Amino acid sequence: MRIGVVSDTHNQLTNVVEIVALFNAAGVERVIHTGDITQVKTLDVLAGLDAPLLGVYGNNDLERTQLEQAAGDHGFGFVDPPLRLKLGGHTVTVVHDPRDIARGMLRASDFVLHGHNHLHVLERSDDCWVFNPGECAGMIKGLNAVGVLDLETATAERIRF
Repeated sequence: MRIGVVSDTHNQLTNVVEIVALFNAAGVERVIHTGDITQVKTLDVLAGLDAPLLGVYGNNDLERTQLEQAAGDHGFGFVDPPLRLKLGGHTVTVVHDPRDIARGMLRASDFVLHGHNHLHVLERSDDCWVFNPGECAGMIKGLNAVGVLDLETATAERIRF
């Protein structure tokens, strides 16, 4: 199972349009957003995804009532972190802030996804892969990235744009 991972879109709609195209071209089966959507317009653009979208809210998702309404309208599954999922026979835990990753979470998960700091992370800890694809809302072409996590092979690819 291939999972698209995106974080901290921060309402950069031009980038979000490109992110939708990248995930659709990659043929991911799910997309997980690790928080900081910030505005409803972002969810409206993400509605163009071919795969179901789910994720967590972040510390900049201040229009919470509107975001919850739009997420529901689009059939997206967003919750307060942590989000625990069973996907492709693996346990995936999603948080926004890496400071919320507890040792027990690492032991109970095969993969932990996070965002918040806009930094690429791919590391192994307590037999768990921790992944953040990094910055996707920047203004400089080529320095933005999203991720594709292959649960079967336990590999993560960064797609720069």
